[in-house]
Amino acid sequence: MIAALVDRLIRSQRWLEPFGGVIQKVVGAIYKPLGEPGQRLKSFLHGTWLGHALHPVIVDVPLGAWTVAIVADLVAFTGKVSPQVGDFGVFIGLLASIAALVTGYTDHHETYGRELRVATAHALFMTATILLYAASFFLRWLGDASMHGPAVWIAVAGYALLITGAYLGGDLVFALGTMVNRHAFSEGPEEEFVKVGVPQDFAEGQMKRVEAAGMAALVVRHGGRLSAIAAVCAHAGGPLDEGELTGTRVTCPWHFSQFDVISGRVKRGPATFAVPAFTVRESDDAVEVKLSHSLHG
Repeated sequence: MIAALVDRLIRSQRWLEPFGGVIQKVVGAIYKPLGEPGQRLKSFLHGTWLGHALHPVIVDVPLGAWTVAIVADLVAFTGKVSPQVGDFGVFIGLLASIAALVTGYTDHHETYGRELRVATAHALFMTATILLYAASFFLRWLGDASMHGPAVWIAVAGYALLITGAYLGGDLVFALGTMVNRHAFSEGPEEEFVKVGVPQDFAEGQMKRVEAAGMAALVVRHGGRLSAIAAVCAHAGGPLDEGELTGTRVTCPWHFSQFDVISGRVKRGPATFAVPAFTVRESDDAVEVKLSHSLHG
């Protein structure tokens, strides 16, 4: 019931998508002029170096700090807890929320369609939350006892927005699969090699998409040797075989993530998960592959 209501509400807000597009242009305008260093920074904020999206790791800190703060604030009215406990929780949450905001808007840059609408609503709720907590902290920082009550109720309003925004963030991940590894449920040849062609099918420096026991694989001959990785980008499912090959790196045509065609490792974000790699066996009349590692074992 709640999920259907939220979905209808988001779909009815047609302004969210164009407004989200404006936000994406602003974010892109920040990174693009920085060139390669800007791209490395963007990959860092996506969490490419971590092998996991960075944003959900960081958001636990302000959520936890502000939860402690709201409990401490309310108990402080009874005189059993010092008001400074809540003040400190608000401060810690506010510091962490800046990192959460930056990583969140960085991930937002790679969304589209319904995903973009939900991501934009999530971003706006969280931005409003941070502004309310900043106002609450400012009133606390003034040190005027008469301002502590209003500061607490502003924080309570901020917490209500926080929970709403968190719900939308969960929707992004669990309903829409934003930043979820596209190979989490993939199946491929793990026990035995399967034939995917003959040596003549794979020219030097060219990418060729083949089917390996129902799994799309990208086969590349580099320096005379064949290597293969999954042909689907781990970030959003883009077709790597339609991307650009530079040396041993393939660039996804959708969001420009880069992967090593030998190991499958991520070389540039927004992808954070590697793509599965294959072991390749070549003979005079056959090219065979199997997954280098079990995907679910």
